[in-house]
Amino acid sequence: MKDPAPELVIPAPGPVTLPVAGATARFPVHRVYCVGRNYAAHAVEMGHDPDRDPPFFFQKNPSNLASDGADFPYPPMTGDVHHEIELMVALGAGGSDIPVERARDCVWGYGVGIDMTRRDLQAEAKKLGRPWESAKAFEHSAPCGPIIPAAEIGHPDEGAIWLKVDGAMRQEGDLAQLIWKVPEVIAELSRLFELRAGDIIMTGTPAGVGPVQRGEVLEGNIDGVGTLTTRVV
Repeated sequence: MKDPAPELVIPAPGPVTLPVAGATARFPVHRVYCVGRNYAAHAVEMGHDPDRDPPFFFQKNPSNLASDGADFPYPPMTGDVHHEIELMVALGAGGSDIPVERARDCVWGYGVGIDMTRRDLQAEAKKLGRPWESAKAFEHSAPCGPIIPAAEIGHPDEGAIWLKVDGAMRQEGDLAQLIWKVPEVIAELSRLFELRAGDIIMTGTPAGVGPVQRGEVLEGNIDGVGTLTTRVV
């Protein structure tokens, strides 16, 4: 007989889930990991050497994800919010010290996401050697589209990735330009954390990041994976 559920002093927060393309069932989210500077051209535009240094990671909160075509509310305490279009990887299994050759076995599906960043707060944090949470992990900071199962599309190693603002191209690249490929990212992350089913990995952004303004419409696309549209309000 199971032990009774513990009495809670406040209501428990509801689960965070993402839509699945063509399905009513949804993908439950455990954690959200992000890879920094994983396209060479973006590393250069941010003032860094594009050499293949070990990847580094930061996190957003699951509740920062905003799906189903939700608007992006311009956040407070900033005057310089930037868009960063990214391939999202949704894990259906996890573990520690996962070998690169087995990493794709952990992937349940893929999606399109935008890592919205309070760039001015990030610059200040970098200057002071402080964490990035205030710049990266604020409310609605990760607009995202539906997850599409890898069983349907395979594992994309190449394909155009782009973002338009009010119809004008801002970011443009190809998944083949990832410095650290998806299996390598999963393997490296699993050395630092015990990955679990439900984890989301945002794999980095190509060059062309820039500011957004209220009223603008952002359209993102990754060939073979999906599209994403959100309005800045």
